[in-house]
Amino acid sequence: MSFAPLPRRLAVAATVVSLGAGLFAAPAVAQPPGRQRQRDFAAAAGEFGVPLDVLLGVSYLESRWDYNAGTPSTSAGYGPMHLTDLRSAGGAGTEFDQGAEDPRGDTARPALRPKASGPAAPPPTLQTADTAASLLRTDAATLRTDPKQNIRGGAALLADYQRRLGVHSQDPKDWYGAVARYSGSDDVEAARTFADEVFDTIGTGVNRTTDDGQQLTLAATPGLAPDRTQANRLGLRADAPAATECPRGVACESVPAPYQELPGGDYGNHDLANRPQSQKIDYIVIHDTEGYWADALKLVQDPSYLGWHYTVRSADGLIAQHVPTKDVGWHAGNWYINSKSIGIEHEGFAVKGTWYTEAMYRASAKLVGYLAKRYDIPLDRAHIIGHDNVPGTTPATIPGMHWDPGPYWDWSHYFDLLGAPLMGLGRPNSALVTIDPSFAANRPAFTGCDQLGSGTPCAPRGSEAVVLRTAPSDTASLLTDPGLHPDGRPSTMDVADIGSRVATGQRYAVAGVQGDWTAIWYLGQKGWFRNAPGARTAVPAVGLVATPKPGRATIPVYGRAFPEASAYPANVPVQALAPMPYTLAAGQRYSAGAVVCSEYFSATTFDPAEHVVVRGRTKYVEIQFGHRIEYVDLDDVVLRPAY
Repeated sequence: MSFAPLPRRLAVAATVVSLGAGLFAAPAVAQPPGRQRQRDFAAAAGEFGVPLDVLLGVSYLESRWDYNAGTPSTSAGYGPMHLTDLRSAGGAGTEFDQGAEDPRGDTARPALRPKASGPAAPPPTLQTADTAASLLRTDAATLRTDPKQNIRGGAALLADYQRRLGVHSQDPKDWYGAVARYSGSDDVEAARTFADEVFDTIGTGVNRTTDDGQQLTLAATPGLAPDRTQANRLGLRADAPAATECPRGVACESVPAPYQELPGGDYGNHDLANRPQSQKIDYIVIHDTEGYWADALKLVQDPSYLGWHYTVRSADGLIAQHVPTKDVGWHAGNWYINSKSIGIEHEGFAVKGTWYTEAMYRASAKLVGYLAKRYDIPLDRAHIIGHDNVPGTTPATIPGMHWDPGPYWDWSHYFDLLGAPLMGLGRPNSALVTIDPSFAANRPAFTGCDQLGSGTPCAPRGSEAVVLRTAPSDTASLLTDPGLHPDGRPSTMDVADIGSRVATGQRYAVAGVQGDWTAIWYLGQKGWFRNAPGARTAVPAVGLVATPKPGRATIPVYGRAFPEASAYPANVPVQALAPMPYTLAAGQRYSAGAVVCSEYFSATTFDPAEHVVVRGRTKYVEIQFGHRIEYVDLDDVVLRPAY
């Protein structure tokens, strides 16, 4: 979850939580090319007596050995060793402190306006940079900005944790307790899960080039069996296992969201249902919290706030389940999507902390893979979507829709972890493409990471987003999104402005090719992006495209797949179909997802016995229309194969 895009956000940009003065202006530290970081790890391991593969394994699970342009992670961690410094990263609020989105998105009920929570209290685990600086007799700023010293600081911390355990050994299997402590977990199962992932990584080995061109190798050590009993000596809480809907191999706890009546006949903070018997679950929505773990969990337990299904913690990948998957959460800002989805929050920020830990990616991918298999949800970007891909419900709600998890969520890596890698399956001249830039090399010049609308350049770093232009030229203007910009002005490079932007994994119909440039159909326009041989940002795809039926000059586009008026029983108010302010004209083509039946879940009372699922005869086609998905009436289009 994130904040509302421009222009409405300009009015509230001044209230965004203030950050450390140099956060997004952190200079990129020049790194010698090649293997210097490998040598830095080896030197730090030798200096502090830490097995090299343990040091490399811990760093990989935190940062994948990246420097991330000196910016903090979503849990205030810096550098390859993810040394945390909340003072520099800044405080936090919550997603709904800003913006105009109604998270419930049900126009049959009054808009839900969650109260602002104010700045979050600093979590005690988010200040390891101070401890490391003390051990090295240096300062936290050095550890944040110098990758070599950051690695030394992480090695010093591991060595200190090992000394506290009273274990004297150079055998990696005897470092399990120190690795578990490094997770920062207060829960023994979460600490074990983190350590298990580290030792699994050591067992399989990794070879990778980092975001700043460093080549590192962690040699495989098959059959490594660490002493897992060491985790019992860390003094962490060990709660009795609670019933959750989580896969094996993750740490998962139950933190229930309350279903509770409130004064004035209202209730919160989700709706009871009986999915998938009542309605099929079609989507998994990826959010970020725009705040830290403790505050997100506090809010989801507030009956006057809103409920979602899961939250994933950044530092160690701990998962908390709040709402049973059979029930409907209030999380996506679109009631049709809410009633057909599972919402997963990730501790972090769309831009303030610009990168997500490997521990979080792995835990989230295991959870999504488990849920997708359980509910037969395809592992593609038409069904595993970001909050930024959720359409507005009516034209009036479009400017307030949120845009998380933001352009720095690595969808390509995420789908690799899901076991469904994005790849080109189409012929070289296919009429359909999948967006798939190199995350590390693709660095759009976004602005406003310090404060939305400021125009201040963001720190250059890898991104999953590709920017579209009105012509095949780097100087051409961006496209216009009449939903986000009703005044007709072009989209901007502000990090919150998704009006001329596509995302990794999304599929689009090709509208033209000119030299190194490819055009796609996007919001009724041709959007051009550079797609040069040797530096491809898209790959050929196969699938179906939707185009208006012959004789239809234009067809309407909808943000909800609601039934026709005649389908509603007398006791359920008709939900009017609200066409979006876009033009889908004859000759245009859009990538088609599933054909879906029309449904409306009427759940306006506390008593679930009064809830009704209204089903109509109308069928819709989900299309990738812009950055967000939309729906068109099946009777308005022809579906054709593209390959």
